[in-house]
Formats: sequence, C-alpha cells, structure tokens
Amino acid sequence: MGKNPLLPTKELVRLKLNGRWREDAVADNQLLIDYLRDVAGLTGTKMGCDGGECGACTVLIDDQPVLSCLTLAIRCAGRSIETIEGLTAYGRPSVLQRAFHEKLGTQCGYCTPGMIMAAEALLRRNPHPSEDEIREALAGNLCRCTGYVKIIESVQTAAEASR
Repeated sequence: MGKNPLLPTKELVRLKLNGRWREDAVADNQLLIDYLRDVAGLTGTKMGCDGGECGACTVLIDDQPVLSCLTLAIRCAGRSIETIEGLTAYGRPSVLQRAFHEKLGTQCGYCTPGMIMAAEALLRRNPHPSEDEIREALAGNLCRCTGYVKIIESVQTAAEASR
C-alpha cells in the first residue's frame, strides 16, 4: 500500500526552545501554537482568534515577534523559539514581566503573554522606545480589558529599569 497523500506526514524537527535544543516528530500541518502547547507542554502562549488578528499567540522566532497561530512548526527547524515561559530566569519573572505586574498591565491576563513577547522584541532592538514606538510595536496585540494605558506604562517602566 502506498502513502495516502491526504494524511499529514511527520518529520523530525530540531529547534531551540527557550534556550534548549530539542527534537520532536512534527506533522507537516501542525501549527507552532499547537506544537508549543500540546507537544512541548508550554501553555503560556494563548490561542485567541485562531486567525492572526489578536496577537495573543505571539512568540519570538530568532528575536522577532511572530504569530504562532499562523506559523507551521515544521518551518521552525533550526531556529530559536522563545515563549513567555522562557523570559523567567531561575524561577523569577523578567524585568518586563515584573513591570506588567507592578503597573497593572494585566487584567484578565489572556493577552498578556503575547503583549509581553511583542514588547520584549521591541526592547531588545530599542531599549529606550518612545511612547509612539511602544504603541506601534504593540499594534498587532489586542486587549479587551485595559484600554492600553497600563500596558504602555508597563513597557515604559521596564525600559526605565534597564537604564
């Protein structure tokens, strides 16, 4: 019997996830968000809209913010993926995570991992962004609870802490 072309095939994929290399069998149609949550067990990345509209699933691929609901896991072979879990060091939240907590940038918390990952990408390339630059970097991340003021203040506080 031949291989059914309608069934997904699996391929061994090696990638760096939160600083550690790993190899997993990945279906050719598996989305990165499903790989992170179901295979790697990293549930901090949230599925919001399932269509690239809300930014809740934002992760970093090679330091760039990417929507994991639109990215095939197989396309991440050989690349570095960072999730919200990867920002902690020795069980302690990062400066940015602490700023979101202290400045009340989180309400329901659903959008927070994606917001923080988008903000992390910004602060890595521009450690001291203006308010407009913060707003632009977070433009693809939607929040239904806050009104964004506390989120902007959180990113500004993290930027100030790194001076």
